[in-house]
Amino acid sequence: MRLSRQHPEVNAGSMADIAFLLLIFFLVTATISSDEGFNRKLPEDCPPGINCETVIPERNILRITINNKDEIMVENEIVSIEALKDLTKLFVDNNGDNTCEYCKGTQAKMFSDNPTKAVISLQTHANTTYNRFIEVQNELTAAYYELRNDYCTNVLNKSSKNLTAEEVIKVKEAYPFIVSEAETKHLAL
Repeated sequence: MRLSRQHPEVNAGSMADIAFLLLIFFLVTATISSDEGFNRKLPEDCPPGINCETVIPERNILRITINNKDEIMVENEIVSIEALKDLTKLFVDNNGDNTCEYCKGTQAKMFSDNPTKAVISLQTHANTTYNRFIEVQNELTAAYYELRNDYCTNVLNKSSKNLTAEEVIKVKEAYPFIVSEAETKHLAL
């Protein structure tokens, strides 16, 4: 009986092709989680030669600041995150009415002329945490969501889930979400 000293060989020439195909397969079929961001519409650039500056009366600007200690200040008074939504709703939706039981002790300039003219100015300190910034954004969004939902119920007599495209535009025009995020600066402590 004769034994062969040859070992069986595997042709490895196509192994690179197979590995490449597997890599492509997994890249195409794998779900890649993506970070969610804010759904905000940025203003368009001002056309050259046209003055696009608009003067906004102070009465229509609600100044919200997050300082370096993550404290929320509305018109230079410290407020809790829980109070921010109600203060925002009151500022946006009171139509200049200065009768406010909730606002006793706060500054008198808490009333915009009209929801369409209300501007939220948000400024943060360089040391503000990302979580606090997100919490404030969530409260502002929740305030506008509730205002728009109330508009749907009281004015359109519909649920916000059953609106036509034209009605959605009407609701957004009644309560435009205008937030100005100022450039981050080192604010006074």
